[in-house]
Amino acid sequence: MKSTFRVLFFLKRDKQKKDGRTPLMCRITVDGKESRFNMKMDILPEHWDVKASKAMGRAKEVDEINSLIDNVKASLYQIYRDLQERGKQVTSEIIKNSFLGLDDSFETLLNLFDKHNEDARNLIGNGLVADTVEKYELTRRRLHEFMTFKYKISDINIKEVNNMFILDFETYMRTIGKCSANTAAKYMRLFKKIILLAKNNGLLNADPFASYKIQFKKTDRGYLTQYELEAIMDKEFEIERLEHVRDIFIFACFTGLAYIDVQKLRKEHIRESFDGKPWIMTKQQKTNISTNVPLLDVPLAILKKYEDKLTGDKLLPVPSNQKLNSYLKEIADLCNVKKNLTFHMARHTFSTTITLSQGVPIESVSKMLGHTNIRTTQIYARITNEKVSNDMDILSEKLKGMGINQAVNQ
Repeated sequence: MKSTFRVLFFLKRDKQKKDGRTPLMCRITVDGKESRFNMKMDILPEHWDVKASKAMGRAKEVDEINSLIDNVKASLYQIYRDLQERGKQVTSEIIKNSFLGLDDSFETLLNLFDKHNEDARNLIGNGLVADTVEKYELTRRRLHEFMTFKYKISDINIKEVNNMFILDFETYMRTIGKCSANTAAKYMRLFKKIILLAKNNGLLNADPFASYKIQFKKTDRGYLTQYELEAIMDKEFEIERLEHVRDIFIFACFTGLAYIDVQKLRKEHIRESFDGKPWIMTKQQKTNISTNVPLLDVPLAILKKYEDKLTGDKLLPVPSNQKLNSYLKEIADLCNVKKNLTFHMARHTFSTTITLSQGVPIESVSKMLGHTNIRTTQIYARITNEKVSNDMDILSEKLKGMGINQAVNQ
């Protein structure tokens, strides 16, 4: 027997908030019996058309709200039709629960994060690094903080995550979370991966990130000039821990290795190559891509310095990343380096000051950094003014006397 079915959207005016916004609700009616649920979205009453059950006006959020309403309405009608066609019981509560995921397939956002992170932790050392897992766990904490702050809830059904939820999270990270645009984008990228996991596992019919573009702003990656690098290399430190950190940092400046790869470096990774010279031959912990770097005199001397001072097969006395970066701040002050000195700056210094500025082709730099795409290397490498000046001096010598008389006499 065919039932009567209706979907209506309305404002819960008795719950108006301090900023004037009012919660948007959905009411499902089947054979005169109603069920309601909160759309997890607020709107100003003056932007709501009661007769049309739509948002109105030119505000940016109007199109987003109406798009959500259309999608929710279409989904509810589809659930109603599916129940009818399968001869199942049809009630407003059944339709609501099916839409909200309050059935056998019920899953929440943070539960899904927890399952993903547990699986990821089991892969540490076997394709994943601890740093990557920590970033997922931090994203999970930020989402929990956001939902508690914005919606006064501790978790949310994965099927209730919509475009507005995504936009609200980004706004929260940029304002309350005090994140830069790029830091917020990194959180959004990890959040999106969990949503795609839900979609691929059949927990979502559509991707709420489909109309959302994650954007990273181009930044000028910091590196040390030759003068700054030499200031750090020549400095005599009275404190042993600063001397150790300086040596490790300089080693990375002359090899291009990331922190985790310097930390994991062992005697077995130093091998004699085809040219009879010692090379670092290892795989990047983050990407599992092979990295082969010829050892220059400076890093060789640093390895020689510590070869009898460490137990086991460790090559360098590498502290935690947090301590190392803290000590680098002290080193910068003592060496009068007016930059925010971090360990990752060593990798940029290798690509810019040590290699590219000295005429090493970017293809070779890319290979040593373990990049699969030269465009990635271009983010790290910068052409310095000194390099441009030297190149133009060479060009000037080659062109000396060529066509000068004709150019002057014209």
